Amino acid sequence: MKHIYIETYGCQMNFADSEIVASLLQKEGYEVVSDINDADYVLINTCAIRDNAEQRIRKRLRELRAVQQRHPQLRIGILGCMAERLQSQLMVEEENVSFVVGPDAYRQLPSILARVSEQGVKAAETELSTTETYADIEPVRLGSNGISAYISIMRGCQNYCAYCVVPYTRGRERSRDPETIVAEARSLFEQGYKEVTLLGQNVNSYRWKTEGEEVGFPELMARVAEISPMLRVRFATSHPKDLSDSLLEVMAKYDNICKCIHLPVQSGSDRILKLMNRHYDSAWYLDRIAAIRRYMPDCSITTDVIAGFCTETEEEHQMTLEMFRKVRYDYAYMFKFSMRPNTYAEKHLQDDIPEAEKTRRLEEIIALQGQIALENNRREVGKIYEVLVEGESHRSKERLFGRNSQNKVIVFDRHDVMPGQYVKVKVVDCTAATLLGELCTQ
Repeated sequence: MKHIYIETYGCQMNFADSEIVASLLQKEGYEVVSDINDADYVLINTCAIRDNAEQRIRKRLRELRAVQQRHPQLRIGILGCMAERLQSQLMVEEENVSFVVGPDAYRQLPSILARVSEQGVKAAETELSTTETYADIEPVRLGSNGISAYISIMRGCQNYCAYCVVPYTRGRERSRDPETIVAEARSLFEQGYKEVTLLGQNVNSYRWKTEGEEVGFPELMARVAEISPMLRVRFATSHPKDLSDSLLEVMAKYDNICKCIHLPVQSGSDRILKLMNRHYDSAWYLDRIAAIRRYMPDCSITTDVIAGFCTETEEEHQMTLEMFRKVRYDYAYMFKFSMRPNTYAEKHLQDDIPEAEKTRRLEEIIALQGQIALENNRREVGKIYEVLVEGESHRSKERLFGRNSQNKVIVFDRHDVMPGQYVKVKVVDCTAATLLGELCTQ
């Protein structure tokens, strides 16, 4: 039996893909191990969304040379978006890489591993597909807590935002058969899982069409929610241009659909949004925020933002800060602009904002968001929430943590509660990142 060790970097989609890879290889007699020193193959599932993500992988490859010195037969492979972007070039630049495999070629991994091992050759397979969804693969839940799981409902993207490599590394958008999605969610619930997150680059554009049937994302959400009221349903990520009132109606109707929407804004400036090719303006975005709050006043809203995009002025940076003040996000992923090869921005725009200025603008956004998050959390004090318990607090085994429907982490004394249970918790204090609570015993 051959042993594989999998490391995953980047987004939730990558973690879901690693579970597909593990399933494919286990069926061929490979065993997934938790100690790299026991491995015959190391598979690194990579992210290419920012240069920093790729440099992290380069650093990890240098670290792995020491492991290969102790285990000369160890073979290292790069999977995912970085493999797709650089392809066979990566094996030249990184001599200890034996194979690279793109996101749509995972079914070929068993034959690639055999060829690399038996013939001593290097191999690359990075052809993108217009049909592959891995719908027939039951993922192996790697490192699972047995409570929450990801379900990939679609692959690829065709929005072609000016800054983004995803359409080039994951191919065109295609949706998965809804029956297989519902069956996977039902199977997880029967195994004891209490929460599923439906994944896609833009879940709002999910669409499955056959003769006599068309299923959009709102209908899919309803079907999964109807499996059981005890199964929580989340999703990621939404594109503002496609967020429909129909979806908001479904979310409001089902108590077990979590009241949290991640809605990337990227910029508060209409000119910058147009340059980014985002297909909405600030007025449309704020209309969608108003619609969310109309249907679900208790819904939390999170976002992504880019500081220092090409030609962004100080006035436009201030527009982004003002957007944060208007929306009052509960959480935000905040980044400096990073020019990516082969994107529209790299070919047609100039990365003309000095790095120090990008850093200053990002720090201002971070500081403002920290203040807003703390103020938002202070308003939660005194409220009682149903919490799905996930595990022990990192700081104390005497405390547990879980999340409410709004995806906010709540830490509380454990008493006799076990992970996987639903409990009522009263919020008594907070930080900007965490709610602190007391278990309601009656």
